[in-house]
Amino acid sequence: MEGDTPLRQLPSVESLLQRLEADGALAAYPRGLVVAAARDAVARARTALREGRGAGAPVSVEGLVDDARGLLARRAAPSLVSAVNATGIIIHTNLGRAPLCDAAREAAAGAAGYAVLELDPASGDRGSRQRHVQGLLCELTGAEAACAVNNNAAAVLVSLAALAQGRPVIVSRGELVEIGGSFRIPEIMAASGCRLVEVGTTNKTYLRDFEAALTPETALLVKVHRSNFEMRGFVHEVGPRDLAALGRRAGVPVLFDMGSGALVDLTARGLPPEPTAQDAIASGVDVVTFSGDKLLGGPQAGLIIGREGPLTRIRSHPLARAVRIDKLDLAALEATLRIYRDHDRAWETIPVLRMLSADPAALERAARDLAARLRTVLGEAAAVVEACPTIAEAGGGALPGVELPSWGVAIRPSGSPPETWVRTLRSHDPPVFCRIAEDRLIVDLRTLSSRDLPVLEAGLTVAARGAPVDP
Repeated sequence: MEGDTPLRQLPSVESLLQRLEADGALAAYPRGLVVAAARDAVARARTALREGRGAGAPVSVEGLVDDARGLLARRAAPSLVSAVNATGIIIHTNLGRAPLCDAAREAAAGAAGYAVLELDPASGDRGSRQRHVQGLLCELTGAEAACAVNNNAAAVLVSLAALAQGRPVIVSRGELVEIGGSFRIPEIMAASGCRLVEVGTTNKTYLRDFEAALTPETALLVKVHRSNFEMRGFVHEVGPRDLAALGRRAGVPVLFDMGSGALVDLTARGLPPEPTAQDAIASGVDVVTFSGDKLLGGPQAGLIIGREGPLTRIRSHPLARAVRIDKLDLAALEATLRIYRDHDRAWETIPVLRMLSADPAALERAARDLAARLRTVLGEAAAVVEACPTIAEAGGGALPGVELPSWGVAIRPSGSPPETWVRTLRSHDPPVFCRIAEDRLIVDLRTLSSRDLPVLEAGLTVAARGAPVDP
């Protein structure tokens, strides 16, 4: 019988709630949250007893109170918090992709209240939210027209729906990519209502393949840049300039999905070449789509640039409102784009560009300085700490296969496995993320800023002391 077991020792939820109330929990948290925490603390203890955990030991009311308080603290705390990225992955999708520059952060904060979003201060008339970025995008890329939506998948979706709904769209079989999160180009095309026409083979597609597939019903030719994977060896693809020329001869518009998208020449800082939005417009294609939170280094956004005719149709399509960009992202995007008026300033100011172009020699010096500091702070008994060369990467579906020589700090704990330290770092406030290699924690300097170092040091200090980690 359940009554003959230690389960009888468990206090009721009501008595635990009274204890929490006496300790001031109701003053600190909403009553509903406190009640739920008390109920769950008792349920967790009951489950533990039934499973034989803690059998024979008396049930501690103080332990249940502490458990309930722990639940309250975790549930009341926000889940979307800032983090320290020490992984060496610059555009880390799971950590929010591109970190914003200071100007973009300030602009988003400034627009958080009432903002001049769709009102013209001079006339008092209603206007378009696109006016905040369309002029900048045209100025920076040479496009006739531009607009922004909430991400690049939406940019492709609304462009296809506006320009090709119910009609054939021709695309190379080798460019039917998966964008991420299981979103695939064929599925986006199907959702837009157009009819996909695949040409070529997985590894080779020629201009003649597009020509052979053209019919009077063809609505659009599509080029998709393979920004999140690479193909090598026996391969051939049709460039945007050749496809644009074919589109002009056939009277069919051309859409170029650039994916990650860049506004600066990466080779100027010793990086591999990547097509820029300026190159795409100069190639003669009619519509170009790309992301705002990858190589551009801004907020999440889908940017659409190109000729006035197609852009007018895209902006006026009903889906354009459904996928419109939020005012906070719009403010951050405008601030980011303004910086691109000076490319040298962009390389120094926009975090993604600064991290991509970081000098390995400077990273080595920073790693050696940090290693020396951590050896003093953590103590030789806690861990072996040394500077080491690492390999960083762009991440976020940009510059696939490109390895960025970097430097970091390797930490080999003495009294516990590195996984324990990693869990402690993840539970720190704010959380710190790094990676494990060869039984060592690797802290990559390429993705760390000076403002991150005190947080990193504090988290490692807690890990070295063996602070308990919440289950």
